[in-house]
Amino acid sequence: MPGVGNLGAAKFSLLEGVAGIFHVGQPVSLAAVATTEQHMRPTWDDYFLDLVDQVATRATCDRGKSGCVVVRDKRIICTGYVGSPSGMPHCDDVGHDLKKVMDDDGTVRQHCVRTVHAEQNAIVQAARYGLPLEGTTIYCSMEPCRVCAMLIASTGVARVVARHRYHAGSDTPEILASAAVELEIIEDTVQDYEGQ
Repeated sequence: MPGVGNLGAAKFSLLEGVAGIFHVGQPVSLAAVATTEQHMRPTWDDYFLDLVDQVATRATCDRGKSGCVVVRDKRIICTGYVGSPSGMPHCDDVGHDLKKVMDDDGTVRQHCVRTVHAEQNAIVQAARYGLPLEGTTIYCSMEPCRVCAMLIASTGVARVVARHRYHAGSDTPEILASAAVELEIIEDTVQDYEGQ
């Protein structure tokens, strides 16, 4: 048979390699075969935040691409990403609709008003399909803005976990706290994006 000699050589070579690791004639345990590095499963928060990053890839505005995952009892209820309302043109297709916005500190910024924030889209999806948000956790790319925070407070969400702070989120902690919504920011840095 063609190749049998090579197959036998490969088996012998593999056995030589194994024999170099283990003592021939001694039983081998599965633990000894396993690598010394153990796989560390992500925490639930890390797992859902990683999914937020994937959801954000659907965003249709390249300014502040963000995503949102709403979870109850470690199960995803709905998702949302930055994008135009259904049936309306997307920034990716027709460009931005920029308006000047003044922050509390007097800083004037450009804000795209063509799109809906990820948290708003997730809440709308839940409402559209009759999914109650009472007691859920919202995972999001950035700390919710004032409007998103007010919507979250109104829906009965119990907890918000954000990867970064939002440049215009100064009111958010107070709004969420007044509604007994726990807010956790994983990285105490402001998410930067072009034209902010």
